[in-house]
Amino acid sequence: MQRHYGWVIVAAGALTTCIGMGAMFSLAVFLQPIAADTGWSRAGISSALTIDFLAMGVAAFGWGALSDRFGPRPVVLSGAVLLGLGLVLARSATTLLQFQLAYGLLVGIAGGAFFAPLIATASSWFDKHRSLAVSLVSAGMGVAPMTVSPFARWLITTYDWRTAQLVIGLVAWAVLIPVSFLMRRAPVAASAPGIGAVAAPGLTVGQALRSTPFVVLALTFFACCATHSGPIFHTVSYAISCGLPPLTAVTIYSMEGLAGLGGRLVLGLAGDRFGAKPVLVVGLLVQACAAGAYLFARSLGEFYAVALVFGMAYGGVMPLYAVLARGYFGPRIMGSVFGAATMISSLGMALGPVLGGWIFDTFGAYGWLYVGSFAIGLGAAAMALFFPPLPEARRVALQAA
Repeated sequence: MQRHYGWVIVAAGALTTCIGMGAMFSLAVFLQPIAADTGWSRAGISSALTIDFLAMGVAAFGWGALSDRFGPRPVVLSGAVLLGLGLVLARSATTLLQFQLAYGLLVGIAGGAFFAPLIATASSWFDKHRSLAVSLVSAGMGVAPMTVSPFARWLITTYDWRTAQLVIGLVAWAVLIPVSFLMRRAPVAASAPGIGAVAAPGLTVGQALRSTPFVVLALTFFACCATHSGPIFHTVSYAISCGLPPLTAVTIYSMEGLAGLGGRLVLGLAGDRFGAKPVLVVGLLVQACAAGAYLFARSLGEFYAVALVFGMAYGGVMPLYAVLARGYFGPRIMGSVFGAATMISSLGMALGPVLGGWIFDTFGAYGWLYVGSFAIGLGAAAMALFFPPLPEARRVALQAA
């Protein structure tokens, strides 16, 4: 029965990431309405998401360490409270700085309490189906573009952007605070057999962060996020600039989310079967090519086709970093290590929104955004080739010899 509760953790984690990360990423839907209502620049509004990712990254390391020490429940509860507070305050902002602090700082700190701690918690509950479990928790992020973003667009169309953010903040409180009480630490029996823990029983957090596997993990994670952050955030505005209606353009974002949901399941199962490293390398190559392909999309059908491939790739590779971290370092320090990797990856996520806004404000088009994403994506795939063999693979090879 204890092991079966792991699937409750997965379901609660998926719901939390759907609402929590969906609220953050829905700024892509708010970008045009806020700019039209306030006169603030797109680069200025987009920088709120850049602050989000910077704050989320720094907070993820702290939240991960707290999760290792006190368990996931107080961490997720704190994040739920901060998320609703940030959205409620953002809707009342009268200056760009107030908006950036509320939506960027508070919502970003809240986001750090969700992704890394929940992924680490889910991974510690499973040994046999670890990639699938982690992928399902991460799948909440894939569902968000099909739920939170269209809901936000409907609220904006029916009322205005300030009312929309208020409602989303209240929904976050109403759902996530009760769900946080379902979170619990994995029993010792479920988390003890981690291969990474067997390979390095006395490994400290400091030693882990200085190791080759962590350096490769963090750099690949950074480049991967730098590849997809700009296209994720600016593709709705790019599609509108290509002549598509706003409500139709949002469906492209939803298509990415739907494809990301499928990608998490497909690549999660593939990771369990073929290993996380080769699946990650292939996924990163596909992501790079799809990001570059947006440059040539003009009609709705073309946008849908690219979004399908792009969403499946970026959604599918994200959970694999947690699987690799668990394999190298074991469950004991998983929250701290994956939180640190998430902190570095957030720097990559922070680049896309603000650079995309600057590119549009400077050149009046988004072309260079997609060219840059393609180049960085190829670099991410190249870096992933330098992952050393997992401790489990080394152990099996020695036994065979």
